[in-house]
Amino acid sequence: MQIPNDTILITGGSAGIGRALAEAMHRDGAKVIITGRREDALRSVAEANPGMDWAVLDMTDADTIAAFAAQVTRDHPALNAVIHNAGIMEVEDLTADAWDLDRVDRTLDTNLLGPIRLTAGLIGHLKQQPRASLMTVSSGLAFVPLAATPIYSATKAAIHSWTQSLRSQLKDTPIEVLELAPPGVATDLMPGHAENPASMPLDDYIAEVMDLIRSGNTPAGEILVERVKPLRFAERDGYQAVYAHLNGG
Repeated sequence: MQIPNDTILITGGSAGIGRALAEAMHRDGAKVIITGRREDALRSVAEANPGMDWAVLDMTDADTIAAFAAQVTRDHPALNAVIHNAGIMEVEDLTADAWDLDRVDRTLDTNLLGPIRLTAGLIGHLKQQPRASLMTVSSGLAFVPLAATPIYSATKAAIHSWTQSLRSQLKDTPIEVLELAPPGVATDLMPGHAENPASMPLDDYIAEVMDLIRSGNTPAGEILVERVKPLRFAERDGYQAVYAHLNGG
């Protein structure tokens, strides 16, 4: 990515990592468009960052995603970067007699099918750009699951796998494929995350990520802060110990 010269679409840009990334890239000179489900929240972020654009988008609605992809490329013909940041994370009790399958569908649609559908709608446009970037947002939990959030962890593992395949298939196109894999960060993604002393402070996380992107320090297309590396490389360094530590033994 060459942030000062990019026009960047960031899903889930009204809060948390999405908002912080949007604001950091906006400060660096990018043209930034944020999306989310709540118009009031999007409008508030844009008003706090003059020049930032916004659009309402529900990542669980396949028809809406297709229409949005067509509209955003008409409105922003220079669009050349997409960050698939929107995501939800919820605790699930798999010992319950009745599972909340609506929650399962909502998580799958938002975290996995939404990015795939939006990429499908934008891929033709991005291939026509002289230079383009597609960034997925997985998680350290793509590599070692948190047992309390099984569907979230599974969707992030799937996004990691899909990103690798996408990168291989697009290697001869102008599209760079990146994967951002955060550790636990102090946001409101789940109740208690923002206050959890084990969570990485959001400002520290964004500063480290932006340094990695600016420097091009993204080996194999992965953007990995130091705090996430024990999870990312658990398979190499001792998976069972990391899994037990993460999940309380």
